[in-house]
Amino acid sequence: MPQTKNWSLQGDYFETCNCKTACPCVWLQPPSEGDCKLLVAWHIDQGHLDGQSLDGLNVALACYAPGLMIDGGWQAALYVDERASDSQFDAIVQIFSGQRGGHPAVLTSFVGEMLGVKKVKIDYQGQGVSRQLTIPGIAQAEIESIAGISGGPATINNPPLCVVTSHPSIVSRSKHYRYQDYDKDWTFSERNGYFSAFTYTP
Repeated sequence: MPQTKNWSLQGDYFETCNCKTACPCVWLQPPSEGDCKLLVAWHIDQGHLDGQSLDGLNVALACYAPGLMIDGGWQAALYVDERASDSQFDAIVQIFSGQRGGHPAVLTSFVGEMLGVKKVKIDYQGQGVSRQLTIPGIAQAEIESIAGISGGPATINNPPLCVVTSHPSIVSRSKHYRYQDYDKDWTFSERNGYFSAFTYTP
């Protein structure tokens, strides 16, 4: 059984993929192009595991799903902020690999192959309607929210599949998205994105 006690994370997150806006995968429908090429990033404002502070660190995950996401079989690669100490790195890997339960364990239950875990420089920028991620030599992404008909951002709340359950997702569109690592080489623009605050607990 997973060890679940004494951890929590909260902060800001965003994702972008190759689906058309808005991504049908959250409604358990097939990806727009038949497969999903997903990049997710988190900035931890406040977090801890067993007394180890994780405040201010960034995390990213690249996922490839060969078909309907709910069917699993994902390939995934995890990236941890190079500023993390060895103990912080271990804590983040435990949480985001699902070993400590909570929603990360739900997400990793769909992963069939872990391509690897790397400690890298991660620049996460979030301001107003846009979110940006840069991992030098690996990933660059920027998304911008879409306005709703009654003003403010368009949102999706409580879909059957999502990265964050604690907050409504703000529907966005990518300005650019590039990922190149392992055997993957993806470049997209004007595709789906979501962002929101997030809270993960056991």
